[in-house]
Amino acid sequence: MTTWQIVILASVICVALKVTGYLVPPRAFEHPTVARITNLLTVALLAALIAVQTLGAGQSIQVDARLPAVVVAAGLYALRVPFVLVVIAAAAVAALIRAFT
Repeated sequence: MTTWQIVILASVICVALKVTGYLVPPRAFEHPTVARITNLLTVALLAALIAVQTLGAGQSIQVDARLPAVVVAAGLYALRVPFVLVVIAAAAVAALIRAFT
């Protein structure tokens, strides 16, 4: 199988999954347990993506200025600080750490 065939196959699978999502009736998500699981699953996937992007460097874990910036952002977000200020503060923390290292 060539690279382009794999890309096309993956694209077809993604479209099929998206169409399948539209076929699920909305009332299926109204059950409290299902709604809670879908909400938690979204948060878990986002947290995993952030962890991989923040700590990952190829096949190893790399701790650099991004980690304290994410910790500051998480703390400010927990305090319900507006999102724009969270991003600015996290960027400032990362920039200061990189400036002094």
